[in-house]
Amino acid sequence: MSEHHDTVEFTDSGIPQPWHLVKPSVWPILGALAAGLMMGGAVLFMHKIKIGTVDLGVGWPLIGLAGVLTIMFVWWRDVIRESTVERAHSAVVKIGLRYGMALFIASEVMFFSAFFWAYYSAALFPPEVLGGIWPPANIKTFDPFDMPFIMTLILLLSGTTVTWAHHAVVEGDQKNLVKALACTVALGFSFTCCQAYEYHHAAFSLKSGMFGSTFFMATGFHGLHVIIGTIFLAVCLWRATKGHFTPTSHFGLEAAAWYWHFVDVVWLFLFVSIYWYGSSPNLE
Repeated sequence: MSEHHDTVEFTDSGIPQPWHLVKPSVWPILGALAAGLMMGGAVLFMHKIKIGTVDLGVGWPLIGLAGVLTIMFVWWRDVIRESTVERAHSAVVKIGLRYGMALFIASEVMFFSAFFWAYYSAALFPPEVLGGIWPPANIKTFDPFDMPFIMTLILLLSGTTVTWAHHAVVEGDQKNLVKALACTVALGFSFTCCQAYEYHHAAFSLKSGMFGSTFFMATGFHGLHVIIGTIFLAVCLWRATKGHFTPTSHFGLEAAAWYWHFVDVVWLFLFVSIYWYGSSPNLE
């Protein structure tokens, strides 16, 4: 028996090995079906395609979106239970989670790289249809040091508060952890409100040629990531109030902080490239 305990690693859950054997779950297949309904329905809606005499309208993609959100909720609820109740997230499992989050952020880098590529392709080599200038003559751009600069300050401040939250959990300071996360969530919500205000007062739209499409696609998807990150941090805030995070086990918070810092960095590139560089008068 002594040799057995010397060679086998017991996890906190009492399982005599460091791996997490995931229980059978219906959420992956249901999530795939919901995502397929959402995207397929969206394509049919945008192309106004009918199936026979049935006009699908916007209902099917909305049903698919509701399904995706529901599956996300119940699936991640199960993951939280695995960590806090079953204590199945051993040190080896956490390494896998870290690799997974790192690869996810790397895929997000590629996602935004496509938008920057499209923007600079038009900005550095404006086609003749635009008069060979950027921004186009009919576009009234935003003052980068007005609302965009305020939004930049909000995101940079939120980066400091989420770092404050991480330091608090490492030090076992529950009070400051909750306080810092609450500040970060409030700042994320403030950024979204500022962006909604900016969009409402924009002098151009998504249909305003290359400038409008690249501007709203890049900043709009970033805004979507801010909303997702704010929800991510709000869940962490709720978990912090429940005492789920400890100095030695808090990867959920750490992953949220990684994601939020990524959102911060992307915004800095957007601010410099689209707001600042893109506001220069008629670059040839």
